[in-house]
Amino acid sequence: MKRLPLFCTVLALAALSASLAYWALQWFKPPQRTIAAPPAQVAAGPAPEAARGLFGGQVALATVSNYQLKGVVAAADGRGSAAILAVDGKPAEALAVGREVAPGVVVKEIHAKHVLLSEGGVIKRIELASDGGAGAGVPASPLPAQGGQPGAADNVGGVNPPPSPPPRMSASPTTLGPPDRQ
Repeated sequence: MKRLPLFCTVLALAALSASLAYWALQWFKPPQRTIAAPPAQVAAGPAPEAARGLFGGQVALATVSNYQLKGVVAAADGRGSAAILAVDGKPAEALAVGREVAPGVVVKEIHAKHVLLSEGGVIKRIELASDGGAGAGVPASPLPAQGGQPGAADNVGGVNPPPSPPPRMSASPTTLGPPDRQ
C-alpha cells in the first residue's frame, strides 16, 4: 500500500503533461489555410452516336486497315461480282464473294463503291479509293506519233481530245522584221 500514492502521483503527472501538451499545440498552431473546393465538372451526356448500334444500325469507326480496294467488277445480280483487293501492300488480286482474303477474313458483300469484309465476325467496310482528278486515266501529255502518222497519238484509250483552235494572226500593221521580198 505504500506504493499507491506514488502510482497515483505518476498517473496524475502523466495526465497533466498530456493536457498541457494538447493545449500548447492548440494555442501555438498556425492558422488553418482555406481550402477551395474543386470546380464542379459537368458530366457530358451520352453521345447519340453511341446508341446507333443498338437496334441494328451500323456504327462507323475510323480504323486503320491493311486492306485497300483497288477496283470493283459489280454484276447486276451480285453473283458474278469481284473485288480487286490489295492486302499489306502486296499485288492486288480479284476475289469473289465468299473467298478468303487473308486467314480469317472473308469477302462478305461486293457493292459498286465499297466491299464488306468479315474478319472474325466483325464486318468491315472498305471504300473504293477515289481518283485524284477528272482525267486520271488519260496521260497528261500525248504519246509521240508512231510512224510519222499524224493524229496517231490523238486517240489514246479511245478518248478524242477537243480540236485545237487555229493559230491567231495578228491584225496589226507593224512588223518586227524586214518585209518579205519575192
